[in-house]
Amino acid sequence: MLRVGDLQRAIDFYTQVLGMRLLRTTDRPEQQYTLAFVGYGTNPEHAEIELTYNYGVTEYDLGKGYGHIALGVPDVAASCAAIRAAGGVVTRDAGPVKGGTTVIAFVRDPDGYLIELIERAD
Repeated sequence: MLRVGDLQRAIDFYTQVLGMRLLRTTDRPEQQYTLAFVGYGTNPEHAEIELTYNYGVTEYDLGKGYGHIALGVPDVAASCAAIRAAGGVVTRDAGPVKGGTTVIAFVRDPDGYLIELIERAD
């Protein structure tokens, strides 16, 4: 689950920039939050990311405990190019991981969360 400061902005990033689908939303006005679930498919075959918007909160301190989400993609360089073309921010271009050969890159979502792209042929 990621807490986001602008739910529509976050949905747009994950769907339009990363190519996920908006799977479902739940609005809880009495509890003052809205949930949106995004992913490439639904559970249990695919992981889903829960985006949580708490009414009136526009930003969060990410703290030191959060690392990143990792997504497997068939071509990291092509994914970076597509993300840039869609207005996304690539913080580390495609290249081998330090000390290894696996090709990775990092992108940042609109709330500052890092997402690692890992090249996977399958």
